[in-house]
Amino acid sequence: MGIDPRQLSDADLLRELENIHRTRHDTLLHAPDDALSAHSVRMTELEAEYLRRHPERPVSPGRTREGARARGE
Repeated sequence: MGIDPRQLSDADLLRELENIHRTRHDTLLHAPDDALSAHSVRMTELEAEYLRRHPERPVSPGRTREGARARGE
């Protein structure tokens, strides 16, 4: 399933996350179930590692419920 996310440098982790997010839609629409499952597992591992490293990441106010309400969504 790839290199353990804990062993990736910050730059490599971000590159892996960008790649997996870029390929997600195509995988969802066109990949067989086992490939979609593997993709989901890997995405979760990478995202969990990012969150572990950056627990205080900046959150855009527009991405909160309150921000969505302010936009009328």
